[in-house]
Amino acid sequence: MSSSRQLIGILWPSFLLACAIEILVFALVDPSDLHWGGEALRMSRQGVYTVAFFLFWGMAAASSAFTALLADPPSRDLPGRAQ
Repeated sequence: MSSSRQLIGILWPSFLLACAIEILVFALVDPSDLHWGGEALRMSRQGVYTVAFFLFWGMAAASSAFTALLADPPSRDLPGRAQ
């Protein structure tokens, strides 16, 4: 598979998952109620939504990339391997 197809195969499903997680999390959590280190976040609601979305997308993309790495068949030209 080409690298661009593999990249799209990682980023697109992780984008959809980040959208779903964003909807689920913020249906239950109000961004103005969030605290970090004992004090309220100094961000607008839209800022919290944006940062959270990219965090969710990054975690889902890392998971998808690790799965793609593990699913990739081993190379035939590794040294010490019988052919």
